[in-house]
Amino acid sequence: MLFMTLSRPFLLMIIVPVIGIIALAALIFGGQAISDDSVDGEIQQALAASLDTSSAIELQHLQEVQYGYGICGAFKTADSDGFSSFFYDTARGRLTLDVSSSEYRSHCGLSAIC
Repeated sequence: MLFMTLSRPFLLMIIVPVIGIIALAALIFGGQAISDDSVDGEIQQALAASLDTSSAIELQHLQEVQYGYGICGAFKTADSDGFSSFFYDTARGRLTLDVSSSEYRSHCGLSAIC
């Protein structure tokens, strides 16, 4: 029985594909986690440039809209007391802070989420 588990067909048919699937899953999900972190960094940089501040920016309640081409959320700077809303267009790198604008309402309004 021990000979059977160490034979070449067992290694080629069972062990190699399992290792390949695990490596592929790690590559896909690891790449997604790195991509999400870079988008958060882009949003924080855009907010810092728009607000002309160098203080730390905290992001909360991030939600992808437009099939991943936009992100709605809330931010808070170290200097402020409360959170403010924003919309970030990831395709164009455009930030909208005006919650009464049509762009914000069309992407981040309650009807857009449902």
